[in-house]
Amino acid sequence: MTTRDTDGGIESISAVTLATQSMAKSVEFYKSLGFELTSGGPQAEFTTFRVGHQYLNIIASTEELSWWGRVIFWVGDVDGMHRRALNAGWSPEAPPRDADWGERYFHLSDPDGHELSFARRLTE
Repeated sequence: MTTRDTDGGIESISAVTLATQSMAKSVEFYKSLGFELTSGGPQAEFTTFRVGHQYLNIIASTEELSWWGRVIFWVGDVDGMHRRALNAGWSPEAPPRDADWGERYFHLSDPDGHELSFARRLTE
């Protein structure tokens, strides 16, 4: 029996919530990358996108936003996601690359400066 079975341990992340100063720009950005909109939208105060079996929430904020960290999304094709970002008019930090820790990845910031990483293990 694992620790999770006996003590109610953490199993996964259900959702991540990011603040935005422009819901319309955020919705456009995430939809252009293929995120599935499940509720809310450009005029909403709170929007949810499905990310596999988890969720990405966007909440409207009037407060000044600052750097807080990075969300890493596993994707089936890192280079394909990079092309999709470029075709949508977004500017990734750099082309996809292979990392010493065994991932292929690239970084992209959303319209509010939240850092996103799109990655895939090199060996699976």
